Amino acid sequence: MISETPSLLASSLPSRQSTGIEPFVDRYAREFSFYGSGKLALRDGLAVLVDADPDREQNVLVPAYLPDAVVEPIRELELEPRYYAVERTLAPDFVDLEQRLDDDTLAVMSVNYFGFPQPGLDELMAIVDDYGCYHIDDNAHAPLSVDRDTLLGTHGDLGITSLWKLLPVPNGAVLYRTDDAVIDRYEPSPLAGVHDAFDGRDYQYVLKSVVREALDVVPGARHSFERLLAGRRRSPTVPTPRQRYEAWKTPMSKLSAFVAGGIDPVAIRRTRRANFRTWVQLLDSHEGVDPVFTTLPEGICPQVVPVRTDSPHEFITELERCGVGDLHTWPRLSTAVRGKSEYETATRLSRELVTLPVHQHIDTTAIEAVGESLRRP
Repeated sequence: MISETPSLLASSLPSRQSTGIEPFVDRYAREFSFYGSGKLALRDGLAVLVDADPDREQNVLVPAYLPDAVVEPIRELELEPRYYAVERTLAPDFVDLEQRLDDDTLAVMSVNYFGFPQPGLDELMAIVDDYGCYHIDDNAHAPLSVDRDTLLGTHGDLGITSLWKLLPVPNGAVLYRTDDAVIDRYEPSPLAGVHDAFDGRDYQYVLKSVVREALDVVPGARHSFERLLAGRRRSPTVPTPRQRYEAWKTPMSKLSAFVAGGIDPVAIRRTRRANFRTWVQLLDSHEGVDPVFTTLPEGICPQVVPVRTDSPHEFITELERCGVGDLHTWPRLSTAVRGKSEYETATRLSRELVTLPVHQHIDTTAIEAVGESLRRP
């Protein structure tokens, strides 16, 4: 089965060329720190900006096409999150963005969706400069993406990235600091850094990885197991955005640091790029499914292949038949956005966009086999 999650147990990509994540980041970022999650990194970065002008009521502009829990660190700092509309291309709706800017705007967030540079980034940065506010470069999806010799996430005054979206690890993120004032004022919270030792979360993650690997060996075993568990549960509830944010409040795990320290960034990027191209090629003749990105600029390490379809559930079912699991639409939007007329494009994207896995433990031939199955009547 092709899963969305890289395997912790599979033979990974470390080789004699393995450098680990820290030397890679150090090549591009002025100052950076490790965290358990990108939201915690964002919270500490924003705290620096708030401390520079603590008496003013402040707001932070974020794109409407964004998971609901991303604004929780903004709310925790008693800032107002303001959503701006987006275009079908994932670029900001600049008319809407400027209408929401005012003298109390502390920062504007851009997002490098799915590992690709933010469309319209130059115009966004020009607007931010004109208004004299800070720029946050949300690069949660693309720890290894480099665009024109700039690491995504380092375009702003501060930026974040999420390692657990790249690697088979329980958590892990990075806070980038590029602005002089942010660098000078930064004071890490107790949740910054890496755990000193392996703990229960690490062992639990390893155990889950073992079970997942075992179930994937037998066709259909994982689905049968999940159905069994679902039948034993009593009305499962989805945690609130705040509950999910609070659950991630922990430093980067020792296991995460260990795995991240042994990776080969170049090999991971090469494998993900090859898998991306394979998906795009096989979907070229698949009616009703359109990749969001059809080209792959040099230096980009895709997180997934995002595709639009008018029939997402039918497409997911079809891929599951061909051995691709864990598929879903993206993301779960905030209730402040979902269904609102001013955010119609973001709502439509969240319903139509399906993400296909390209991670480094997928063999390109497995994706090609999916293409063969899709072509069968």
